[in-house]
Parts: sequence; structure tokens; C-alpha cells
Amino acid sequence: MSEVLDPQQNIINSFHNYESWEDKYKHIINLGKTLAPLEEKFKTEDNIVKGCQSQVWLVASVNSKNKIEFKGDSDAIIVKGLLALVLSIYNNLSASEILKTEPTFLKTLELSEHLSPSRSNGLFAMIKKIKYYGLAFHALEGQG
Repeated sequence: MSEVLDPQQNIINSFHNYESWEDKYKHIINLGKTLAPLEEKFKTEDNIVKGCQSQVWLVASVNSKNKIEFKGDSDAIIVKGLLALVLSIYNNLSASEILKTEPTFLKTLELSEHLSPSRSNGLFAMIKKIKYYGLAFHALEGQG
């Protein structure tokens, strides 16, 4: 279980390097810059994360190790950073690990209290879609 929690602890530790929320927002923006741009062919209606005020696209595939790989993008820089945070936790986990992993870092960092309601809703919509992918791939594993 510590393997699953480790990325969240890394996020918490990285945020402790910044005192002000302005600096934390800059950190989030910089994280977004680390996400590779999503190919245009994936920016479709099916891949849009519903519930986000900004455009957010999320795609998932299963790799040869039966881990789920996510790719995503957003047209808003802070939202893209939030997506990078979330993907750093859930990327390359198995379907069952995704379903078991709760985003505890959000409460620890009080992140949703420092985001606008629409960004906070969008953040939870991203997590919900990731969990949906986890559930879908978990169901497919059961059929295999």
C-alpha cells in the first residue's frame, strides 16, 4: 500500500516548499507545463471531462504490464497543472489500485479550499473520470 501512497506524499512534500498560495499556484502551473500536449486526434467529445468549466481531455489505455496509462490536456494552465497532479498519482496503476486509491493529498493540502468552486468541481470531475476508467478496465479484466 505504501507504493500507492508514495506519490501523494511526494506531492505533499513538494507543496511544503512553498509558503504562500500564490507560490503554490505557480507550482501547479509549472506542473502543468510538464504534461506532454495531447494529440489533436484525442481531443474529442468522448474524451472531455464533464463537469469542468475549462476544456479537459483525458484518455486511458492499458499497457503490457496491465497498468493503466493516462494522457490528458487542458486549455487552462492551472487546470492543466491540477490534471498533472492527479495523473502523477493514478498513472501506471492497475485498475484495482485506481479504485482503492483515494486522493488524500487534497485534504492534507486543503487544496479544494483554495480553489474556486468551478476549479474544485473540475478537479473532482477529473478524479471521477479516472475512477470510471479504473472501474471499466477492472470489469474488462474480469471478463478476460
